[in-house]
Amino acid sequence: MNIGSEFICTTQVEPSNCASAVGSGGLDVFATPSMIALMEKAAYTLVQGSLAEGESTVGTQMNVDHVKASKIGDTITAKAVLTDIDGRKLTFDVTATDSAGNTIGHGTHTRFIIQIEKFLSRL
Repeated sequence: MNIGSEFICTTQVEPSNCASAVGSGGLDVFATPSMIALMEKAAYTLVQGSLAEGESTVGTQMNVDHVKASKIGDTITAKAVLTDIDGRKLTFDVTATDSAGNTIGHGTHTRFIIQIEKFLSRL
């Protein structure tokens, strides 16, 4: 896991990930929660392979702007770039673009490295 490493995830806009389906609005457009989930998936996937056995990461902060709507059938690409490592705290720049290359969202995301058993024992 190195500063500057990046990972990309894609999804297609479909009725199940639209605002009308997830309860974040009434329109059949790509939902903000769906965009955030795709960004988080990119960050999680980026670092997961670098962790020790028994470790994972949990998201603790997402600060994003959703700046452009996307219609059903469009392909959305989310990219996470690791920008800082501070002990167990990992910080990422996250962006989402549509199939035309337009930025639809951008921001930052924070994750913490956790020991899975210890984390779950505290619930």
